[in-house]
Amino acid sequence: MNGNPQLLATLKQLHVSGIMDTLDLRAQQAADERLSFPEFLERVMQDELERRMTKQLALRVRRANFQSDKTLQTFDFAFNPTVNRQQIIELAGAGFVERKQNILITGPSGVGKSHLAHALGWEACKRGYEVLCSSCAKLLVSLAAGRADGSYQRRIQAILRPDLLILDDFGLKPLRPPAPEDFYDIINERYDKPKSAIILTSNRALSEFPQLFGDPLLASAGLDRLFDNTIAITLTGASFRARNRSKLLAPTVPKSSKKAGDPID
Repeated sequence: MNGNPQLLATLKQLHVSGIMDTLDLRAQQAADERLSFPEFLERVMQDELERRMTKQLALRVRRANFQSDKTLQTFDFAFNPTVNRQQIIELAGAGFVERKQNILITGPSGVGKSHLAHALGWEACKRGYEVLCSSCAKLLVSLAAGRADGSYQRRIQAILRPDLLILDDFGLKPLRPPAPEDFYDIINERYDKPKSAIILTSNRALSEFPQLFGDPLLASAGLDRLFDNTIAITLTGASFRARNRSKLLAPTVPKSSKKAGDPID
């Protein structure tokens, strides 16, 4: 059937030319399994639906701007048993996005905060939600640049538009003016809009957040909104990065230095 130019032209006009990718296979299955025409058509249409869903997911992932491929499947729960696995699996259902809840993930460096935030973002994309992911510092620098070149409104609207905003490493770098005002605006606008879910990671304790603003009034108003309807997750335990660094720095014995009869390590 792939050699039928008239059929291909018709499918292109209908914007379903991807059907041709599996049409021969489905036709053979229909003959082998003696499928009725409605059964054959259902399989062909299901193929097209899956293609479209895959394409849309790829588009959402690209727009999300993930800087890594960190997923729940690659997270080592066994290495850090302090992580509440059941809670993370429940959050992966993305119900928090629908409920417009924020998730604050805090803890020392290397315990998996960013990995979990990215992983939950991936899961939200799979469920049809629009996601935007950025380091907090990079996002605020972008807004500051927007003030300079007149693109501030366009940039902040792009931040407010997604169903889920992931802000990584809040407090890693100091908030210098106008960053505190911009950060407050992001929190405030998303709090008042229908699409308001935020995942924020930080190696600072929640009690340290107010001092990061440098302005008590902004801190009070912003954090009241950020902490409202929020799920707080505090990670402790060993550092994944420290583990990997230890492996790299572990002394090795050259093979040539081993002699017959030497004990095995």
